[in-house]
Amino acid sequence: MVLSKSLLKDLVYQVNGAAIEVHKALGPGLLESVYHECLKHELALRNISFQSEMPVPVFYKGLEVETRLRCDLYVENMLVVELKAVDQVLPIHQAMLLTYMKLLHAPEGLMINFNVTHLFSEGQQTFVNEIFRTLPEF
Repeated sequence: MVLSKSLLKDLVYQVNGAAIEVHKALGPGLLESVYHECLKHELALRNISFQSEMPVPVFYKGLEVETRLRCDLYVENMLVVELKAVDQVLPIHQAMLLTYMKLLHAPEGLMINFNVTHLFSEGQQTFVNEIFRTLPEF
């Protein structure tokens, strides 16, 4: 399977669908950890592979730096998903997602904030980087 923009578009659609299903069932107002567990279950039900709380490696000039960085979900080894349950997603949250994408060499990332009334229109943001821009369309 060749990584392409089309493949990523389909994967983002599937992950968003799973998140919407969780949000529809639970609504806003719970802790991030609750949504995380439910989204993991929903992705598994849909046969979408992922790693949860995956360590994010940091290398600096040949040194692997000990960190406690964890990616909420790394889906199909190509999509970083960061989950929030906050009143407002801050620029630092977005910067963290973009940095995880860079460190994991992932072309696309999703920020999903469950603390909203309508998940798709208010709680989901998609980010791409230079890796994405170089991918073939199909």
